[in-house]
Amino acid sequence: MKLSLVIMAAGLGSRYGGNKQVDGIGPHGEILMEYSIYDALRAGFGKVVFIIKPEMREMMEGLCGRLAGRTALDGSLVEAAYVYQDFSSIPAFYSIPAERTRPFGTVHALLCAAEAVWEPCCVINADDFYGLDAYRQMAQELRRLPAEGCAAMVGYLLKNTASLHGTVTRGLCTGQQGYLKSVQETRNIQLYADGTLRDTKADRPLDPSAVVSMNFWGFMPSIFSVLRQDFADFLRAAGDDPKAERLLPEMVDDRLRQGTLKVSLLSSAGQWFGMTYREDRELVAQALRRLHEDGEYPENLWS
Repeated sequence: MKLSLVIMAAGLGSRYGGNKQVDGIGPHGEILMEYSIYDALRAGFGKVVFIIKPEMREMMEGLCGRLAGRTALDGSLVEAAYVYQDFSSIPAFYSIPAERTRPFGTVHALLCAAEAVWEPCCVINADDFYGLDAYRQMAQELRRLPAEGCAAMVGYLLKNTASLHGTVTRGLCTGQQGYLKSVQETRNIQLYADGTLRDTKADRPLDPSAVVSMNFWGFMPSIFSVLRQDFADFLRAAGDDPKAERLLPEMVDDRLRQGTLKVSLLSSAGQWFGMTYREDRELVAQALRRLHEDGEYPENLWS
């Protein structure tokens, strides 16, 4: 069974102060999504779908040049596809506000990949490092799941996903007997030097060991019909709000409450890290260097 890795790379990265998706942070200038691709291929994925802005196409084709001729674990050639997250995919009934500049969130992003994904897929952020174990668990689960009404998510501990340099948004999860019961998209989460965490908007403490979604989702191709209806409903409710976004955790939580989606809750023994703020960069670079030095990755990923 072919599995697709879908990489959401069209975000603007405004808090980072630049295009962090293409920041060469590895020891030899590797960008974070290269590690995601490398890990996914050795976990059994055989296709990579990039959700990008049109102006990123040339850079992505350069990256995919390194994939040319590579084989997946099943011996087939690795496939690559590109899709654009732009306003051309917005339903005709909706009038885009004149002041709207940003995309419409991760539900819109994944929906833009509908014409390129016909197989079970793992959906990730371009600017996060998830670790090999997460991809192996997801590949195994995607091969097990029924085609309809089921999905999967790899969760991480909140304390390992926050930043000392500013607030972050995370999907706080509850689970029961190996399944996700709810995911509450929570903004304004701040980590402090003493290890405590707070929801600064609600002024409440948060459990450092809480499981959170880091947008590491596993879906069947049937999810796209769900996304189309969900996104249309969102646009009707959003009206002329120029900043409204529909996020995957929100869509999943609604389907969980309706009982129309069953989501396996997986946990990874690996390490997550990412760059929300520019000040996070050096810590991530150090962590990558250690992984290379420890033999988790070769000196050059694509040699």
